[in-house]
Amino acid sequence: MTTYNSPRAIIDYCLAPLELDAGADATQEVRRRLEHVIKTFQAKASVPLSVDFSSMPSQVINEAAHGYE
Repeated sequence: MTTYNSPRAIIDYCLAPLELDAGADATQEVRRRLEHVIKTFQAKASVPLSVDFSSMPSQVINEAAHGYE
């Protein structure tokens, strides 16, 4: 089980599958916005929060409904 506490670690884990260009302006803006959201959420929480992605339910995508790409 790996837990993520810092906003950057959470963002890195979530964006990794997209293989975005780290130097692109759009990628930096997305990271800036996500970091703001996570920090705001953590500041408003009454207890320290961490994220454990191993307990997240898996998602099944119906490729027939959404196209085979």
